Amino acid sequence: MSGHQELSGAHAPHEQGYQRMRDWLHDRCGMIYPEKKKQLLIYRMQRVCERYGVLNIEALVDRLQSGRYQDMEFAVIHAASTNHTYFFREPQVLDFFKDVILPTLPQEGGRIWSAAASTGDEAYTLAIMAAEARGLAWTQRKLAILGTDISDVVIAHAESGIYGGSHIAQMPAKLLERYFDPVGMDQYRVQDDLRRVCTFRRLNLKTSPYPFQKDFHVVFCRNVLYYFDRAQQRAVIDAIYDVTEPGGWLLTSVTVSLRELGSSWIPVQSGVYRKAG
Repeated sequence: MSGHQELSGAHAPHEQGYQRMRDWLHDRCGMIYPEKKKQLLIYRMQRVCERYGVLNIEALVDRLQSGRYQDMEFAVIHAASTNHTYFFREPQVLDFFKDVILPTLPQEGGRIWSAAASTGDEAYTLAIMAAEARGLAWTQRKLAILGTDISDVVIAHAESGIYGGSHIAQMPAKLLERYFDPVGMDQYRVQDDLRRVCTFRRLNLKTSPYPFQKDFHVVFCRNVLYYFDRAQQRAVIDAIYDVTEPGGWLLTSVTVSLRELGSSWIPVQSGVYRKAG
């Protein structure tokens, strides 16, 4: 049976509904879905329709545009996002953070922003690396890590600090033992001393200027820029630039290049950029 036939029937989304959903996601949070991921988006939105008893995607967009269904809006954004992440992802960028950036963070304190925090794996990874490099005492007293994401669901997960399965598959055993407590069912919770280093909040990266009182020494913005079109990518990295300390750092995925966006960020190596100053 073809994919078209599988999507036919009373509850199948019309093409117009799919296009309207793409437009809504782009307007609401800058997210883009390429045509090759059309069936993936349809499948994910069908799941939301089933959860809320909505007939089809077009009816779902009607509710979103009414502005009266915030819980449904959050559910759609969460479903459209790919929140697969894990501890110690992309070692090439993390090694640069460990070897070059961590030793230069101010002794009086450093501020780090994980700008697409998802379930918090990245933020806690950075806290662990800081504790290993500069000691747990300094990390607890002097380091502040903020993790933000557009999805309330993943923010709640991050705040719980409980992980298992693929999340910790790349975690060195000695670090799992040192910074996590087992909670049963092959799940582990980040120890309280380290959890207090990280704060998590909901934030839409498309909504700038960002509401921060103090600038950051380091910003991680990995595995999210490819959701945006070029104009939105430029707007996001410019807004991040504005809340970064002079001489501060931006770390992206190694597969993302900012060179063609014409920003003020100075490229250092693949996935690493610096603000002048």
